[in-house]
Amino acid sequence: MTDFRSLLRPDRGESAHSLHLVDPASFKAWLQSQPLRARAMVEAARFTGKAGEVAILPGDAAEAWSVAVGVADAGTPGRWCLARAAEQLPAGTYRAEGSAGPAAHGWLLAQHRFDRYRKDDGAAGPRILLTQDVRGIEREIGLASAVATVRDLVNTPADDMGPAELEMAVRAAAEGHGAQVSVTTGDALEQGYPMIHAVGRAAARPFAPRLIELTWGDPAHPRVAVVGKGVCFDSGGLDIKPASGMRLMKKDMGGAAHAIALAGLIMAERLPIRLHLLIPAVENAISGHAFRPGDILRSRAGTSVEIGNTDAEGRLILADAITRAVEEEPALLLDFATLTGAARIALGPDLPALFANDDALAADLLSAGTSNQDPLWRLPLWDPYAEYISSDVADLANAGDTPFAGTITAALFLKRFVPAAVPWAHLDLFAWRPSARPGRPKGGEALGLLAAWAMLRGRYDPQKS
Repeated sequence: MTDFRSLLRPDRGESAHSLHLVDPASFKAWLQSQPLRARAMVEAARFTGKAGEVAILPGDAAEAWSVAVGVADAGTPGRWCLARAAEQLPAGTYRAEGSAGPAAHGWLLAQHRFDRYRKDDGAAGPRILLTQDVRGIEREIGLASAVATVRDLVNTPADDMGPAELEMAVRAAAEGHGAQVSVTTGDALEQGYPMIHAVGRAAARPFAPRLIELTWGDPAHPRVAVVGKGVCFDSGGLDIKPASGMRLMKKDMGGAAHAIALAGLIMAERLPIRLHLLIPAVENAISGHAFRPGDILRSRAGTSVEIGNTDAEGRLILADAITRAVEEEPALLLDFATLTGAARIALGPDLPALFANDDALAADLLSAGTSNQDPLWRLPLWDPYAEYISSDVADLANAGDTPFAGTITAALFLKRFVPAAVPWAHLDLFAWRPSARPGRPKGGEALGLLAAWAMLRGRYDPQKS
């Protein structure tokens, strides 16, 4: 993990290169305030204050240079406005004019590398940012660390990130916080969580399925359940995916990665809740033990489910985990899942689809996403589409015969296992960035994590938020 703590430090007046944040609206006035030699350099660099532009300005001495950074709005720096500068500038110490605020987030993550499998690529040394917002340093380091956790877990290939490794990640998150971790496997899993067992039973023994649970916090505080889909690799099962569809399926545990990172934030910030984290962890493999199209599975809730497609496995394991969560009568239930390709067709890679059975919860999440540059898009739990997952021989089917409304029917499937009295939100996300942006390389990505965290802080610790 990148040492973010060494990259963001309190400004105590030490020598540093200044970062001038300039937007197109303020560019002309700012330029007129600069010395002639700086203006000449700006013109040579064709710097106009557009977001993402960077220009180095000469000073009175060789080491006294500063940097002009183009941003969308210099008055309210965005989360990613310093990311390109952090990628391009040489190693050294820099000072943001005024408070870096949320812009520190992009500065830190622009320097994060997933290098577990690579030799040293000779990247530039650390770019240290000094900030006057001393109280915000720990917050930004924590948020960057949470995003990096998601990226690293998702980027790790399935051979090194199976159910056992997800369990290790949960145990690592629990360390130092007094959390309790329990794991259900084997016969106990088959009897207690039959759909988790059925989906994962075809995998080789080192990838044995399990339900991982973590509990933390004062039992007197409101109980919040966080569930994350942990399909460590998804072949599609007997309804096998094509090679192109299987290529990125190491990321099908992206929901679990988000849930683990969120749990880490909750515990580190000591949010006054009783946390219940649940990770159903499986590999959807192919063997003589694989579950089959046409099988009827009995869920933990007692609901019978006809298997219409073995590649619609995520909703099966989530249903058993959600059933366990609601047995404890949580005040709020939140699940993360890389659940449907239909959500990506509708909304693309950047926008998680949000479903909620509670309008106030949905509004809080949408508002938190907007204010934290981590947007969500709400889709309806349109009950008439429940007919698409009806079954002639079981209580419901995990997949229907129609191509319509795939992400909605998946959410409706999960809704069957959530009591109406429990406020619930479901995030169907991609957990992957198909092309690089400043501070956001191609690969595993946290989407909806900051929105969920801001929502929880706003609800349960409003003074700090």
